[in-house]
Amino acid sequence: MDFPQLEGKRISLLPLELEHTDALFQCSRSLEIWEYLPIKIQTVHEMERFVQSAISERECGADFPYVVFDKKLNKIVGMTRYLRISHVHKNLNIGWTWYSPEVWRTAVNTECKYLLFKHAFEVWEAVRVEFVAASTNYRSQTAIERLGAKKEGILRKKYNATDHIVYSIIDEDWNDIKNRLERFLEYSR
Repeated sequence: MDFPQLEGKRISLLPLELEHTDALFQCSRSLEIWEYLPIKIQTVHEMERFVQSAISERECGADFPYVVFDKKLNKIVGMTRYLRISHVHKNLNIGWTWYSPEVWRTAVNTECKYLLFKHAFEVWEAVRVEFVAASTNYRSQTAIERLGAKKEGILRKKYNATDHIVYSIIDEDWNDIKNRLERFLEYSR
């Protein structure tokens, strides 16, 4: 499975490299970013270990991490990844998504997910894309639901002994969701 750089109008999704460590650390200084994630990155060294771990997961085929480059701001503003990739079952998760608060409530997340969905469903021919969000992370739940994902249920004590909610988009949903996201992003057809 090939995961290339993905290009949108406002953002580029660049395959994660070790050289992105400093930029990722600089855009991750807000404590709000780490509130619901299972780790808290506080030093450049911790970010470097995080990046190295993500690259290792890519090398074994389990994940594919991207940095999110905002063309409007001309800098890296966060990261996301495909994870738990199942070639056999043609499904994957999208997760470990976080952004600098300066791009919260902008088109960045919508376009990021649009590009990831488009590649997953149209190029890789996925049958299912899944998300998991902490049950107390209402901001992420709202963002996932706005994308058009369907809430499926609660995983009790899934991570860090907290409940998490599972959402999905399946291949039959993609055309309607694609049209919806293109309207949000004002993409020309």
